Formats: sequence, structure tokens, C-alpha cells
Amino acid sequence: MNPSLADLSGRTAVVIGGTSGIGRVLALGLAAAGADVIASSRRVEQVESTACEIESLARRSLRIPCDVCDRGSLESLLARTLESFGKVDILVNCAGKIKRAPTIDFPEESWRDILETNLTGTLRGCQIFGRHMLERGYGRIINVASLNTFVSLAEVAAYAASKAAVGALTRSLAVEWSKRGVLVNAIAPGVFRTALNSELLDNTNRGRELLMRTPMGRFGKEEELVGAAVYLASDTASFTTGQILVVDGGFLASGVNQ
Repeated sequence: MNPSLADLSGRTAVVIGGTSGIGRVLALGLAAAGADVIASSRRVEQVESTACEIESLARRSLRIPCDVCDRGSLESLLARTLESFGKVDILVNCAGKIKRAPTIDFPEESWRDILETNLTGTLRGCQIFGRHMLERGYGRIINVASLNTFVSLAEVAAYAASKAAVGALTRSLAVEWSKRGVLVNAIAPGVFRTALNSELLDNTNRGRELLMRTPMGRFGKEEELVGAAVYLASDTASFTTGQILVVDGGFLASGVNQ
């Protein structure tokens, strides 16, 4: 393999939901691989701090908040990025939310809110940035799916439904857009330790079950997702589209672990 195919130098990437958790790690990983990266989210202070981190890697960035539930803010994100960089080569859709509750009583308002962010928000990003990529004849779109795209975890039905749909959307767009140079794939993270879930993972029966079901015997480190993102964003993946790349320590491969 030509190592230069995985070099993202000269590429411009936008990471929506890219200022905290997995999104931030992916934004910094793409920057480390050579791309200029605009990491956007609703929180202005996080947009600022992540841009500073990207610039500390000697890459260019911008400070543009957005909300995936506001189509106008995504259109502004694209327009302002084009003003400064002239193009967007890579889009990562990472904005998402989850709420755990029994499905029998799950409020419709919460259901709509989760699907609006996780599914329709991803669609908006794909439509707005995808149109620009289709006009150029080149693009790499990476959606963030989940283990819930494939299997059920108790009492997160809205999240699971949204992520299963993200998988279907990814395949549909790949079929529609690949002949025009825009490749659409997804990453499905397994169980990764974050600041928000460390208590659950370390001190609950749910956390212990998740660990038991992971054959590698540990939870993922967020930086272990970077290689998958760089691969899908690069010309190394020039014949890869419509795929959901699972990074889960063997979770989905597992039947009985002991």
C-alpha cells in the first residue's frame, strides 16, 4: 500500500458533534493525520477549546457553533467553511443523545427528540454537505453508528431505533452517491470509557455485563477509534462504501465468553 494514500494533508474535514467525547477525539485524530479540521457543536466554549487543540497540531480550524436540529446553522457551517477553505472533503456526523427508560412508558416527546438529533440530524448533515461533495465529485462521509445498530441493549429503544436507521441511511446514500465520487460509511463503536459513563461501567451490573460480553476483557479507549476514521476518510478506502466498520473489542462476535 502506498502510505501517502492514508495521508490527509490538504484535506478539509468537518466534524459535527466534534467538541466532546468520541467526536473530539476523531477531530483531533483527523488533524493529526494531516487534515484541517472544523469541529462544531452547540457549545461555544467547547468549539473554541477544540479549535485551539487542532491549531496546536499545526492545522487550521474555525470556530463555528451549530445545532443539528437547526438546518440553517448547518448551512451556515458549510458556507463559512467554504469561505475560508474553498471545499469540504470529509464530513463526520457524530452528534447524538441517549436516554435510558423502560420503553412501555417512554414519552413520545423524548422519542422524537432522540430521533430528531441522531437520525434526522445525521440526514441534514449528509444532505447539506453531500450536495457540495456531489458537485465537486469527491467526498468522504463518516456517520457514527453503534452496537445498537445491530443488537439491543435494555431500555434504550429510541437510541437503538435511531442508530439502526443511521446504518440503513448510510447504506442508502452509498448506493445513491458512490458513482459520483462520494463514499458514505459508518463507524460503530463498542463500549468506550468516557467521562460521562465511567461510573456506570465501573460500579453497576450493566457495566459488569458489558465488560463480560467484550472478549478483549476491557473497554475501548476513545483514541482507538481514530484509525478507523482515518482509513474511511482517506484514499486508502477508495473502494469502500456502504460499510459499517465495527470497533468493539469483539463484542458482536461473541456468544459465550466463559
